[in-house]
Amino acid sequence: MPSPFPGMDPWLERPMAFPTLHNTLVTHLQSALKPLLPRGYMALSANRVWVDVQARREPDVGVFGPPEPAIGGTLAAPAGELLTLAAEPLADPVEEPYLEVRSTEDDRLVTAIEVVSLSNKRPGETGRESYRQKQAEFRAGGVNLIEIDLLRAGPHVTAVSRAELRAAGAFDYHVCLSPADTPGRCLVAAFRLADRLPTIPVALDPGVGPVRLDLQAVFDRCYDDGPFADLARYGRRDPEPPLTPEQKAWADGILREKGLLPGGPT
Repeated sequence: MPSPFPGMDPWLERPMAFPTLHNTLVTHLQSALKPLLPRGYMALSANRVWVDVQARREPDVGVFGPPEPAIGGTLAAPAGELLTLAAEPLADPVEEPYLEVRSTEDDRLVTAIEVVSLSNKRPGETGRESYRQKQAEFRAGGVNLIEIDLLRAGPHVTAVSRAELRAAGAFDYHVCLSPADTPGRCLVAAFRLADRLPTIPVALDPGVGPVRLDLQAVFDRCYDDGPFADLARYGRRDPEPPLTPEQKAWADGILREKGLLPGGPT
């Protein structure tokens, strides 16, 4: 089924749903870019990897030989046998996909496209530190950077400052474009919950015109192809974070009209 909303679906921002949306968006952004890119460029998926020390995993410990009590109450293993001791819990590596546009001639990275994730916006988390580090590397390395933030909650993380972003007016979501040829300058598309996702320019090399990417079309395809109607759980739970009273009235009206809430058409 198609998404009931004209733009972003706030029911998909919750932790159970957004990681799936994040990864699906990256995949479909790659597919959408492929026919748009001129000869000499290719869109590839890549992974940023970090270790999440907060989410440690207790290792499976096998007993190679039964320890026996020794004199003095300590444990000891008979000669030649292995003794099982406590190990430091393992920290699982986390992989987070993003998109790269590279030159087919020399594999040079031209443009990076990031969909901001929940871990990127949690203060104090390794994922946020890893994201900010990569963000700085892209900008210092002469790479065009596009950041798509479809999360209302969490601290600000994109390259444009929060103060400058607020100057664009009221918004719920935004896209930040940092062109490589104008360091220190950002282009911003800020939009509200009721708005369609924007069509954005994807910058390439100097002298090569940008291609235009319709984010709403990509989102709609993600919704159609994925389990998002089930993940949203319309009518059974509220969005996370909560909507304002005005937003809730607007969203509930749409869901009733689509027959997704009681009291609507059947």
